[in-house]
Amino acid sequence: MNIAGIDEVGRGALFGPVVAAAVVLSESTCQQLQGLGVTDSKRLSPSRRQCLVKPIQTLALDYALGLASVHEIQRLNILQATRLAMQRAVRRLQHPPDLCLVDGNQAIPYLGLPQRLVIQGDQKHTEIAAASILAKVWRDSLITRLDRRYPGYGLATNKGYGSAYHRQAIQQLGSTAQHRLSFKGCNPHPTP
Repeated sequence: MNIAGIDEVGRGALFGPVVAAAVVLSESTCQQLQGLGVTDSKRLSPSRRQCLVKPIQTLALDYALGLASVHEIQRLNILQATRLAMQRAVRRLQHPPDLCLVDGNQAIPYLGLPQRLVIQGDQKHTEIAAASILAKVWRDSLITRLDRRYPGYGLATNKGYGSAYHRQAIQQLGSTAQHRLSFKGCNPHPTP
C-alpha cells in the first residue's frame, strides 16, 4: 500500500507563498529515515534539515511539491490556499497514493483519494515528517533568494515570518508584491 504524507509550511508567514510537499515512503524506508533523524522539521536545525533532503529524495518512492501564491492566498484565504497547495503536491506525484496522511485537521477537498487527518502528524508519521522537511527547505531557499530582490526586510533570517524586524521594515519601507496584505502587520497604513 502506497501511503503519502502531506504537510505544508509558510501558513503563518507574512511574505511569500505557502508550500506543501507529498512524500511516499515504503515501510523499510520509514525505518531508515527515522534512523537518520527524520522528524518534524520544526525540531531540526536548518543545516540538519538540509542534510536530510537528499536521503529523503533518494529513498522516497515518490515525492512532489505544490504551492499557492500570495495572489491565491489573498483571493482564497490562507486555509483554502494551503489546501490548494496540498492538492497540487499530491496531484504531482507520479502515481496516486492509496492513502494520504494529511497533517492537521483539514481534509484536502476534491482530491478523490482516501485521507486520514493527523493532528501533529509530522511528529507521528515519518511520511509527514519527510514532507515537512522537503517543504520547509524548499520554501526557505526561495525566501532567501527573494531577500536579494526585496532587501531590507531580513527575509533570509526570518523566512517571511512576522519577526519584530520584519514588521518594523514593513512600517518603514512599505509592503511588496510578495507580502500578504490581508494579514495583520503587512499593511503599513491600515485603515481604521
